[in-house]
Amino acid sequence: MAFSNYKSLNRAQLTVEYLHTNSTTHEFLFGALAELVDNSRDASATRIDIYTEKRPELRGGYMLCFLDDGIGMDPNEATHVIQFGKSSKRSPESTQIGQYGNGLKSGSMRIGKDFIFFTKKGSTLTCLFLSRTFHEEEGLDEVIVPLPTWDLNTKKPMNSDPEKYAIETELIFKYSPFKNEQQLMEQFNKIESSSGTLVIIYNLKLMDNREPELDVETDHQDILMAGMPFEGVKPERRSFRAYAAVLYIDPRMRIFIQGHKVRTKRLSCDLYKPRVYKYSSTRFKTRAEQEVKKADHMAKIAKEKAREAESKRLALEAKVGDYISKKSRVILRKAEDTAMMLRRDADMKKKIQETKQKALKEPKELAFIFGVNIEQRDLDGIFVYNCSRLIKMYEKTGPQLEGGMACGGVVGVVDVPYIVLEPTHNKQDFADAKEYRHLLKSMGEHLAQYWKDSNIAQKGIVKFWDEFGYLSASWSAPPSSEQRYRRRRAMEIPLTIQCDTCLKWRTLPFQMDAVDRRYPDSWVCLMNPDSNHDRCDASEQKANLPCGVLKKDKQTAEVKQKELSEKIKQQQEKLEALQKTTTIKSAADIKKLPLEVSMRPTTASSPQATRSSERSITRPRSPPLPPHLKNPTAPLTRATPQRPTQTPAPPPPKVEPARARAAPKPTAKAPAKTPPPSRSSRATLATKPASASQRKRIKEEEEEEEEEEEEEEESEDEKPQIKKSKIVAAAGNRGKAVEKAPPPKRGKLAEVVNPPQPEKKGVTTPTRHPSTTPSSVPKDIPAQQHEAKAKASEKAPEQDPEKDPKNAQKGKGLLVEVRVNKEWYTGKVIAVETNKKSVRWKVKFDYVPISTPKDRWVFKSSDEVRLMRPPSPISQTPDTQQETEKGPAPMEPDTAQPGTSREVTDSLVTMMRTMLRYFLTPGFQIRKDDVNSMTALELVAFPLKEYFQQYELGLQSLCNSYRSRADARAKAVEEKSSNAEIKLKEADEKLQKLRTNIVALLQTVREDIDINADDELDAYIEDLLSQRNE
Repeated sequence: MAFSNYKSLNRAQLTVEYLHTNSTTHEFLFGALAELVDNSRDASATRIDIYTEKRPELRGGYMLCFLDDGIGMDPNEATHVIQFGKSSKRSPESTQIGQYGNGLKSGSMRIGKDFIFFTKKGSTLTCLFLSRTFHEEEGLDEVIVPLPTWDLNTKKPMNSDPEKYAIETELIFKYSPFKNEQQLMEQFNKIESSSGTLVIIYNLKLMDNREPELDVETDHQDILMAGMPFEGVKPERRSFRAYAAVLYIDPRMRIFIQGHKVRTKRLSCDLYKPRVYKYSSTRFKTRAEQEVKKADHMAKIAKEKAREAESKRLALEAKVGDYISKKSRVILRKAEDTAMMLRRDADMKKKIQETKQKALKEPKELAFIFGVNIEQRDLDGIFVYNCSRLIKMYEKTGPQLEGGMACGGVVGVVDVPYIVLEPTHNKQDFADAKEYRHLLKSMGEHLAQYWKDSNIAQKGIVKFWDEFGYLSASWSAPPSSEQRYRRRRAMEIPLTIQCDTCLKWRTLPFQMDAVDRRYPDSWVCLMNPDSNHDRCDASEQKANLPCGVLKKDKQTAEVKQKELSEKIKQQQEKLEALQKTTTIKSAADIKKLPLEVSMRPTTASSPQATRSSERSITRPRSPPLPPHLKNPTAPLTRATPQRPTQTPAPPPPKVEPARARAAPKPTAKAPAKTPPPSRSSRATLATKPASASQRKRIKEEEEEEEEEEEEEEESEDEKPQIKKSKIVAAAGNRGKAVEKAPPPKRGKLAEVVNPPQPEKKGVTTPTRHPSTTPSSVPKDIPAQQHEAKAKASEKAPEQDPEKDPKNAQKGKGLLVEVRVNKEWYTGKVIAVETNKKSVRWKVKFDYVPISTPKDRWVFKSSDEVRLMRPPSPISQTPDTQQETEKGPAPMEPDTAQPGTSREVTDSLVTMMRTMLRYFLTPGFQIRKDDVNSMTALELVAFPLKEYFQQYELGLQSLCNSYRSRADARAKAVEEKSSNAEIKLKEADEKLQKLRTNIVALLQTVREDIDINADDELDAYIEDLLSQRNE
């Protein structure tokens, strides 16, 4: 099909928003800067300068510039910059870093909104301008890139269209920092070499505090990550100088940041006892398979083209026939040449496909290098490079994942070629995560082998680190700076430095006086004390690293059989556990379970289960209720103890006293799942009369409990001022007080209208009080009604009032709390179910976690439910409210239960007010004066969550201010000390120079003088002075 037929079809378009979207792939900001450094390295640059120029009128206050001396670009090559995804570097055998044709755009747009690009190559000067600000101001959706060019010699434009040149330069002058052509030429003049490139990024991206993301003010010789703390962060994550030092596994380019040279490193030469391990594997096939598919596709296309050319040649020969004119011979010869060329191309691509297919089955070989970082042992881990470019750093693997001292301080280095693993577009990870995990696993095995080969553990890990000055127990503490320890570390690792002229790496011999020497940035081979490598034409020294071999432990057949049987046993146990469990997907599945299982008390669970459930709950629950709502029948004021009136006592319960006091262990006849009735329920049950011995025993128990209550009251009267610790303990045990409360006295049945319902731990029976005084007793009830009620209870011993359907339905609409998975959740009773044995409530929760049903059936008398507050007209449904109003008279509260005295309550309220006033933050919504006038109920509703949140924020801001002051002072002290050290070194250098000059001067006077040491010079000068004085 002819290409002309495609003109009517739609085409994909690139919008300006893609510039920002494309830049978001760089989560690590230094990775965006490294993209521009990679471009310079791929352009064969020997030097790159990264510097800033202050421009207060621009956003961020400065421009970030990248200047290199690479091969540059001509106008045709510069157009590839604005073509997303097109790259001339892409090939399987390529050792260049760039492969996607996207780094310049994504990296520069991650740093700022605009960039301008100056390049020089041959006799042309090219400027490229890509600006998001221009598109936003002009309201453009498609990407427009001005690209003017000039002649290098004449400085005149090379555009054939003057109007196009005028528009392009006008846009650059309007939206760039350079406002005329002269300023543009000044930027070209910065490229001093015959070719090179200058990239300027401006209108930098800012943080939330309106400060640029890159900090260039703290350290004028570095570019730092703004807002990054110094402690707990790897230096390569905070300093671009440190990151650029290890960016390449074999640096061959000088990098200058803010005019100061970066001391690049070859990691394998900076480690103690380095060792290399050869590794081969056939697991890395993803990238190779892609290349095979691509080669196969290209071979098929070339074969098809060769076949078409051959058919055209045959058709042309048949058309020409025997008569061949000169013109026909030319056409036929051209067709034959084309067919031959395409046939050769098809054969070549077929061979390439076969070679790649064959190489697919061959194992890929890698070199793992391990060594110990004795200069800073906490900087350990694996450095993974791809085509000599750093991708991942400080990766933990093997024994290092366990967090112990084993393999601590060991650094691993590996360079993975592009054909083995393909990096992601941002060059911070690998595309195939599965194969990368396999690589780390293999390096972990070799790391364990290196640890065995180094014999560090055999000699003693602590002793090993003590030899190099690590005397602190803290792993991250730096080594000792004593002279003997510095020399010890310098003796083990020879100094490797790069020549500033030939860029070759030289290993300097160890010299005792050169331990703390600082070598100049312009160090050259002539300064090398090694006479064999003191010139640039000398060959570079190759690192002669010892080779290690991975020794896998061979397991015997018995060990393998044992491991296999253990695995089978574990899987069988898991299968049995799964078969015993039942999957619950809805509330209906919970209802099908036995009630004893679904409502099982949480006290039977193990402490381990309690801890695991506490960890698993992360969502909020309803706040704890105040004491006066948890125990509505507990009197706020302690009433005078009243002895029971002499009224006929009801018959005692049928349950035996021994079982009433403590439930025995279940026997075969008595089911274990039947809970024993509580004391309060036994006091209200109308049961058959008991024997005389049982009555006597119960009476003795009641008298003992009354004596205990009187002793407690006397002790409280003697000690009205309660300590704060006791008040806190009493508040913590408030929920347990009901459990220990004695049963109601027998005479109490004559004073109440309705028998009290059973009470549980921390739960009291809801009552309606006629007045605000909880301890008040209704006076308008005749005694005959009490006696009639008592007689009625005697006549109907088997009828329980709480199990009466009419009375049981009164619980509908109550607000309760239900314990689910050891947490209490609020809800409302929406249905009641009664039978001969028990009463069940259906509670609909206000809030529960997603995995918990929204409603649940619970036993009214179980420990899993408690009332939130007494029923009131507000909290009841209309039907329940009418029934309550028509019901019997209210009950008298049970004054036998322990309550909170007014003194304790008042002291708690006073303490609460004092605490709130003392810690109240200045900007809180409630003032101190309002806190003084708050009642107990208002204090219960106090917004403690917001209160403590604001208090915590205030503390954090205060701590941060103190920390910033301390950091500023420490920094100032450090600067002073560094300046003093610099001055001291300068003075030492001057003194040494002066001594050298004195020796030279003396030797010119007297040639026989031989002075080789400073002490000899000092002694000689002293002798001269003494002779002159004599």
